[in-house]
Amino acid sequence: MRGFSLLEILITMLVVSVGLMGMAGVISRVHVAGFEAYQRSQALIILDEIVQHLNVNRNTLSCFRFTTNLTNGTPYIGVDGTVTLPVGCAAGTIWQYNDLADTTIQALQDRLLGSAETKAGASVRPMIGARACISYDAASELSDSVGALISGTGLYTITVAWQGMAATQAPTAACANNLYGSSDAWRRAVTTTVRFANLTAASLATHAGAGT
Repeated sequence: MRGFSLLEILITMLVVSVGLMGMAGVISRVHVAGFEAYQRSQALIILDEIVQHLNVNRNTLSCFRFTTNLTNGTPYIGVDGTVTLPVGCAAGTIWQYNDLADTTIQALQDRLLGSAETKAGASVRPMIGARACISYDAASELSDSVGALISGTGLYTITVAWQGMAATQAPTAACANNLYGSSDAWRRAVTTTVRFANLTAASLATHAGAGT
């Protein structure tokens, strides 16, 4: 009888151990999923901030077109940023606008690096390996009623990239490609495209002359 009871105890312990291991795995996956969701939410917030900054800096938008290699997604700002700061913006005719563009790009760089938030003296980044790319598609520029292209009306593509907690599938948006983990499947990215109207006096005069 004593031997039979001991066997029952051992079997019970085995079943409980397997159950606890399974529960630990589930809890671990929940934590990973929660952190992935947190990083994505932070990336979307930063993505919206960049759009708002571009909207404010309409006079110097060309200074924000720093991502020119659409295959590798470079240059970029953020961790190990490859954009030379300040960019030396000279797109605006008023120096204050140019300085504002330089200050804005530096502020975005600091935002990605978490420079404003620290813990134990170290910066707290919003995501792991946070980087951002901004590219411009001149081929998408709009034309007026007489067929002339309207400068600056092309699409801006803004992408925020970071490192996920596991390899899944590489995103199609190009930004800091192949810089995360052992493969690009570790990279996460959110992207949006925006178009800004050209409201300069010359553009308005062209439209008025064309009867639009």
